[in-house]
Amino acid sequence: MISVAEAKAIIDKNTAALPPVRCNLHEAAGKVLAEDVFAAVSVPAFDQSSMDGYAFSFEDWNTNKSLRIEGEMKAGSQERTRLSPGNAMRIFTGAPLPPGADTVVMQEKTKIENDRLFIDDSNLRRGLHVRMKGSEIEAGEMALAKHSLLTPAAIGFLAGVSITEVLVYPFPAVSIIVTGNELQSPGQPLKQGQVYESNSFSLKAALNQLHITEVKVYRVEDTLNDVKLVLKEALQQSDIVFLTGGVSVGDYDFVAMAAAENGVEKLFHKIRQRPGKPLYFGKKENKLIFGLPGNPASVLSCFYEYAEPALKRMVKQKTGLQMIKAPLAEPFKKAAGLTHFLKGFYDGKTVSALHAQESFRLSSFAAANCLIKIDEDVTSCEKGELVEVHLLPI
Repeated sequence: MISVAEAKAIIDKNTAALPPVRCNLHEAAGKVLAEDVFAAVSVPAFDQSSMDGYAFSFEDWNTNKSLRIEGEMKAGSQERTRLSPGNAMRIFTGAPLPPGADTVVMQEKTKIENDRLFIDDSNLRRGLHVRMKGSEIEAGEMALAKHSLLTPAAIGFLAGVSITEVLVYPFPAVSIIVTGNELQSPGQPLKQGQVYESNSFSLKAALNQLHITEVKVYRVEDTLNDVKLVLKEALQQSDIVFLTGGVSVGDYDFVAMAAAENGVEKLFHKIRQRPGKPLYFGKKENKLIFGLPGNPASVLSCFYEYAEPALKRMVKQKTGLQMIKAPLAEPFKKAAGLTHFLKGFYDGKTVSALHAQESFRLSSFAAANCLIKIDEDVTSCEKGELVEVHLLPI
């Protein structure tokens, strides 16, 4: 068995970003840019009013103190009518500034008498309420740098500079292989000795939170040949494969053998930790294989501690598993030799280890928002002692 730190170092060393692909901007949310992106147009593309009001020449107003009103300019107008000297034009938010005008006054600061505009605005100055052409970004200027995360705001910004496609690091295709003859689909009657299968549900939900939706789930019987054949298919069409169950030392635990027969290089099998001691990790070319324990809490603990950081690395993102130090609400004791990841709840001040820490129990995990890491050589933690807390990306 290896340590938690050794396992994480091996995964990190063997995980690389996926090759970039070009995709439609509508499909790019949550992805990371693989190249710099430059604006195709200036924003705004013309001098633009930022208010409903009146456009005029500041020099004209400064000389005359009142202006004759002529015409109007609406948002989207194609007109290029030059404003006559001594005149003002009605204008609306987003409309192009007419040639000859350089200032806009908001309508609440004006008074109209006999078709003449009078202005009462102590803050009036040349250029007020005008968005100059290219004031946000000029055509040809870098809009977003390589490795920028495409948030909703970033997507909107790129659309506004006429970008329709981007080169990004894609989300991985994922296969989940569920092993276990004792498993039954939720909603179906249970027979003697059966339990409901939940691991594929929790894994798909966790993957969806990472924007990973290309997920195929396989159910396989506990035979070496079946596991081997399904794993072969999964490796052909996925970037990363998760197997649940079949990684321990029972007579029907065939994952390690099936992986070897498919040419998978075993990088480690078993970690000094609880839960999830039998965790398996291997690689075939650029494909990653995680053999997760069958117990539901072990599956999620191992996913968050090991698989989530690898998935993030594949898409050039940082792990969402935030690490902090927090005082323990109650004392805790354990034997030396295994690192413990306790299902916990952090209330912003202290962290509590929840009930039902057994690896088969999900009820406490459903209420957890963190994992509490207690190192393998630690045997006791006192109330109020600072412990390492991994806030879950949920």
